Formats: sequence, structure tokens, C-alpha cells
Amino acid sequence: LQYMSGFGNEHISEDPRCPGALPEGQNNPQVCPYGLYAEQLSGSAFTCPRPTNKRSWLYRILPSVCHKPFKPLKESHLTHDWDEIEPDPNQLRWKPFEIPKAPQNKMDFVSGLHTLCGAGEPRGRNGIAIHIFVCNTSMINRCLYNSDGDFLIVPQQGKLLITTEFGKMLVEPNEICVIQQGMRFSVEVFGETRGYILEVYGAHFELPDLGPIGANGLANPRDFLVPVAWYEDRQVPGGYTVISKYQGKLFTAQQDYSPYNVVAWHGNYTPYKYHLEKFMVINAVAFDHADPSIFTVLTAKTTRAGVALADFVIFPPRWGVANNTFRPPYYHRNCMSEFMGLIKGHYEAKEEGFQPGGGSLHSMMTPHGPDADCFEKASKAKLEPERVADGTMAFMFESSLSLAVTKWGLQTSNRLDKNYYKCWEPLKSHFNPKCK
Repeated sequence: LQYMSGFGNEHISEDPRCPGALPEGQNNPQVCPYGLYAEQLSGSAFTCPRPTNKRSWLYRILPSVCHKPFKPLKESHLTHDWDEIEPDPNQLRWKPFEIPKAPQNKMDFVSGLHTLCGAGEPRGRNGIAIHIFVCNTSMINRCLYNSDGDFLIVPQQGKLLITTEFGKMLVEPNEICVIQQGMRFSVEVFGETRGYILEVYGAHFELPDLGPIGANGLANPRDFLVPVAWYEDRQVPGGYTVISKYQGKLFTAQQDYSPYNVVAWHGNYTPYKYHLEKFMVINAVAFDHADPSIFTVLTAKTTRAGVALADFVIFPPRWGVANNTFRPPYYHRNCMSEFMGLIKGHYEAKEEGFQPGGGSLHSMMTPHGPDADCFEKASKAKLEPERVADGTMAFMFESSLSLAVTKWGLQTSNRLDKNYYKCWEPLKSHFNPKCK
């Protein structure tokens, strides 16, 4: 597999089997090379300012309009009904979500999507949803596209070979990928597979501003990879299924050909992937524990300056050197919602109970922080330079919205850890008014 590098770049790509497939000097000639059709995919309003205007031109064997009418797909675990169950302000933690066993229960990426929590509404173009995917078989002769928003996909177990209209990407654990609104894709897996998805409505992910950090740091633009053009001219007489996620529900349409028939394309609206080991960590080197915002990889902004619809934050391996400092995350109540997942290893603030493939949710103003064991160890530790989080990768989806948990998340999944609150019960008072 080959890739082009750069975040938000104007890329051009054509399948080497058809040199010269990209029209020269214009987007929409009367007759395209090789008899292709020109089709624009717009990810923003036509009149957006140039820095935020996103579109790509696709040159394909048949336009994507050639399909039968859409019909509802009833078998879906996706929802945006945030009122289906009473709100729960408690600290919530989930054990690793169970992957169905094949061949008794074959489940591909689409049938394995389950909505865990979210807020907002796709028709109003403002909101997010967090999904879990568990699957054991590849998508065969079917693809998915999301009319509601962007998918940020975080594989935790098993690698994903993702075919898109722009080309192919291999995404493994410790990598992420973003499939933006409207892009058709299929997922091939190689055994039992699990991961997390952050979906945003009404905004695209972008790199966070660096401010006083300067020109370089955190996720560098050149480390983001975009697939190169690849096409197949394949007829599917038995029917190829196109699945649309539209207004929170799934619909299917049939067509007689593969949608991956884009011979060439150019533009700045593409799928992309990123390896989390490329992240340039910024950290406190004198004293105190910096806010987790210094670990932001991608952000989806709101119209309020500095307030994110959603941030994707990681906690990568790094050095801890702060003097006279309680180094783990501090106890906290937040006006944001924090969902955490674990790709591998053990999270520094909760080495027990928080497992790879599971998750936790600390809702708005719900207190949280290190468990009792972590507090006691960190309070007595000898403060010298030490490696933190080696062999681990935890992440956080943080949102300014108040997230509601679905019935599947609280009940049906049967993965909720009802003893989570007990990890703080051993905390004891160390207060001594005679000892400063």
C-alpha cells in the first residue's frame, strides 16, 4: 500500500494503470479522459472561506448516482435517541466489549456497530456519538457511507484493511483513521476485531492551534497519510449493497457494480490515517501536572473560541520529571464530558479494572481521578525522572456536550462494571491540623 503525506493538503492521484486520467487545466471537461465521469464530493458549503473549503473531484467509471432506491435497514444497533433511558450521572466503566465468535455468529463492521453514548442531533448538524465496533468477518459486496458526519476510527484489536473511493488504507492498533462525511468505504478484517468510533456532526476534525508552543509539536501535519488512487472495474450481477447512515438510521440500496471505480482524483477532502507513535509529546518539565489538552491530536471546533465539539486526546509513553509534584492526573470535576478507552497496556491512574477494549465515562461535573492505590503510591514515590506509560496507549474523547448513555451501553451490552465506584472507597483522610 502506498500513501501521500500531509494534513488537509491539495493532493492529486491517479491509478498508474490509466496514466493521464486526471483532466488537465479544468475539473469538468466536456469529455473526460478514458470516458470517465467527473463527480465532485463537497465536504463544506461552496461559499466557505478558502481555509475551510473542502472538496475533491473524482473521475470514475460510473457516477455514484446509479443505484436503486434506498430502503430502511432494520437490523441496526445505532441510535441517536438519547431519551430511551434515564440519565445516569455516575462514574461509569465498561469491561472489554465482547467480540462475537465466528462462524456461529458472523458479524461485519456495519452489523457490529453499537452506539454507546452521545448528544445532539444529526439533522441539526450539531452533536457527537461514540460507538463501539466488534466484528469477525469482512464486508463483502457492501459499503457504508455516513451522511451525518465524520467517523474517527480507533482500532483496539485486529487490523482493518479499509477500501475507500480514494484508495486503500491499512489501519492497525495504535493507528487511527478518519473517514469524512459522504465517503464510501468497506472494512476487511482478519479475525476477531474491536475498536472505538467518535462521530461528529456539523464539523470536521482539524489540527489544534499550537499557540505559545510555536510552529512544531503535537501531531505534525506531514505524519498524516492519505491513500493513493486505486480502482476496480467490477460488475456485481447479484447486487452490491450501498449502506447509508442518514439521520441516525441505516438505509440500503442495490447497484450492479463496485463503488470503488475511481480511476483518479484531486482535492483536499480525503480519508486519512495517523500513527499515534508519531505524536510529539509536550509535558511539564519543572513542576505541576499540565492539563490533558496538551495531548490533543485532533479537534472538531464549535463556534465558541476554545470550546470543542469533540477533542481526540491520547496519553502516550513519555518522561515524568516534575519536581515536588503529584504526577498522575489530578482529581477533577469538568464542564466537559470525558470518555476514555484503552488500546493496550495499563492506564497510569487506574492499573486495575480499566482494561484494553473497555472504556469509562466521566460526565459533566462528575468527580473523578486516581484510584486509592495510585494515590498512595504516587504520594510516597521517590521523585526522579521516570518513564510513564511505556507499552500503553490510552485515549480520551472529550466533548463540550453532555453525553447520554444508550440502553445498550447501560443494560444490553452487559459490560457495565457496577463496582467501579469502589476503587475510590479506600481513600482516607490524611488531614492533620498540627502538621503543615
